[in-house]
Amino acid sequence: MSPKPTNPLHIGQRNIKTAVACCICALLYFLIDRNPTFACIGVIFGMGSDMSNSKLHGGNRFFGTLIGGLLGMFLFRLYIIFYPQGGLHFFLLIPLFIGVVLLILFCQWFRWVGAVQPGGVVLCIILFNTPVETYISYSLNRIVDTGIGVLIALAVNALLPRERLEKWLHKKSSC
Repeated sequence: MSPKPTNPLHIGQRNIKTAVACCICALLYFLIDRNPTFACIGVIFGMGSDMSNSKLHGGNRFFGTLIGGLLGMFLFRLYIIFYPQGGLHFFLLIPLFIGVVLLILFCQWFRWVGAVQPGGVVLCIILFNTPVETYISYSLNRIVDTGIGVLIALAVNALLPRERLEKWLHKKSSC
């Protein structure tokens, strides 16, 4: 049995970098009068303990959103050919089944299996919760917003690597 940590509540470097990156992202989105929600989610998923971890998690999030969004648009388009009014219908089970199978296959093919979960989330949101009039703009906005959030997380992680933060925090604590 491992020893119990003495202080389970700890504000660490990743915590600070994630908060900084979220605030930068939200500020940029406020300046262009856009809702920062999904870009900030991209930041949170994209921030890792180091750059390679950030690339892995951010890549999972972005690639999953890209594949899930594109599949969702395509399959929803096929669905509204048969049901132009949209809405929930048992026929949605067919595009859902096909979409999940294709999503997993694409993620396996591109060797990015960690993208299945975020891709599945976007796919389900598009199929079950997006109005007919906005499914394309919704999908494209999720892809772009996620990409921007992941890029901001990567930029903050590159500008504030662990070594630089440790030096800065050490100087602050010795003052």
